[in-house]
Order: sequence, then structure tokens, then C-alpha cells
Amino acid sequence: MANLIDTRSGAPRPRHPEKQARPDTPVLRKPDWIRVKAPTSQGYNETRNIVKSKGLVTVCEEAGCPNIGECWDKKHATMMILGEICTRACSFCNVATGKPRPGVEEDEPARVAEAVAEMGLSHVVITSVDRDDLEDGGAMHFVNTINAIRARSPGTTIEILTPDFLRKDGWENRVIDARPDVFNHNLETVPRLYLTIRPGARYFHSLRLLQKVKDRDPGQFTKSGLMVGLGETKEEVMQVMDDMRSAGVDFLTIGQYLQPTRKHAAIDRFVTPEEFKAYEEIARAKGFLMVSASPLTRSSHHAGEDFAQLRAARDAYLAARKA
Repeated sequence: MANLIDTRSGAPRPRHPEKQARPDTPVLRKPDWIRVKAPTSQGYNETRNIVKSKGLVTVCEEAGCPNIGECWDKKHATMMILGEICTRACSFCNVATGKPRPGVEEDEPARVAEAVAEMGLSHVVITSVDRDDLEDGGAMHFVNTINAIRARSPGTTIEILTPDFLRKDGWENRVIDARPDVFNHNLETVPRLYLTIRPGARYFHSLRLLQKVKDRDPGQFTKSGLMVGLGETKEEVMQVMDDMRSAGVDFLTIGQYLQPTRKHAAIDRFVTPEEFKAYEEIARAKGFLMVSASPLTRSSHHAGEDFAQLRAARDAYLAARKA
């Protein structure tokens, strides 16, 4: 069950109120292969100015993504709609938690579309916080944002990274029917770790959401991601791969979990680049059209380039079947 946490008062609210009473967890020293430079480029500043001028929120900032300097330098940003307060309390995530302001910002889809047009994006990723307080879980806000981008930038391909729409009575169908080019929903971790890492979610519900996309619109690309370094075993990761393939998932991303603060879940270990390479080879052998596996891989990292490769891989697969 998801918990709504209301901490609004005259005093400044902590970013993660539900984590304040937790004991500090150890922070491991990052290995050389996982270090990134601080963002300072002109392209980064230009992207930041566009985002701020439209009053938008990005998951790049809210989740503390290590790739923000590289992506924003190329004018790639993942827009986060439905506010910056999440109603879930996942132990891995740095997005602020609590009770959001009621309702949604009706003009936000138009502002997102304006930013997409101003940045001249050929591919855009739209994600959101979880909004368990809304009847539709924010589904229609996704639909409105997709439609606004299509109206303003018809040549832009759209990738969405959605919440799970748990207990939202089929509202996810409206999002599927809006026909984004890529429907992404991350399983995040192996089933055994859900109660501690993703307590407000249910593994098989998330898996069924991905299956529903394929059942309802077989031509729509589906994508999902995993974090490693949380204590999972190789065999568990391989089982999740099989589950994803059974649900028809086209694109798998695997990245290293990085601990936002001492109050978040501890890193069990840093997975080596060689292990990521092995995961990639295994996943490709299992039939994924596209796999991105590396320490700094994130769901929307290189999303535009990866989408082009994903589409080409499917075209090649279909051509081979006809031959």
C-alpha cells in the first residue's frame, strides 16, 4: 500500500520525511569507472535556462542523475510532469516525497511542448512522480502532454517513463492509446527486494503493465530497466530478463545503483564493467532488440540514439523473418 505523507507546515519540510528516522547507511567509495565531471558547459547552461524559463521540473535534477552534464550539453533533458512531490517512498530514489498539492497544472503540457520545440528535440522523454492521490494516477496528464508535443513538434518521437498506475482501474489504457513511440516502465529490481527497495509497488503488477502495452498495441515499443548493486544475484537478474521477455519487452537497460544519501538504501557492491558486458550479452541472447548495460546507464541516457537503433533492430528482425 502506498503511503501519503503530509508534512506541510510553517517549517521547511525535509526532502524525504519518511527516511529521517532511519539509521545512516554506509557510503562506499566510488570506483574510478563511475566518476563523472561536474557540469559546466555552455550547452548545459542553455538547457538549464530553457527548462527554468518554462517553469519545468526534470528528473535529471530531482533524481540527481550522474549523466546530467553530458545530456544537457546535448540539449537532452527528461521532463518530469505532475509536480516534484512523489507519493511513494522508494528507498533508492532521491525525488522528494510527501503529499502533493491537489490537482495538476493544466498548462504544464503546453509548457513542455514549448520547451521541446525551443530545444529542437528529435526525441523526448517524459516521466513523472507517482501520484497515488489522483483518481487516474496522472494518466490523462500524460495523454495531454503527448498530444501537446505532437501538435507543436509532429516530427519529434516521444518516449514516456510512467508510474505503475497501481489500483487505477484501467486508466493506463488511455496512455497506451495515446500511442507514444516508446512506453517505458522500470521494474527497478528483482522481486525479492521489492519490500525494502520499492515497497509501494508490486513486481507482477508492473510486469503486467508492460504486457498490457504489447497486448493492446503490438507495434508500440516497450522498455524497462533494472538497477544492480543492491544485493541481487546474477540468477535473479536473469530471471527478471526472462520475465520481461515473456511480457514482450523490447529494450532493457541495466545500471549501477548509486546511493543518494546515507538515509537511502545502502549499496551492496559496485558491479564491474565486465559484469555489465556479460549482462548485455546474456540479454541479447534472450532476444531483446536493444540492450544498454553499463555502470552509468539510466533509463533515458542516450534515449534518442537508442531509439533509432531500436527501430532499426526491429526492421532488421522483421526483414529476416520475411526472407
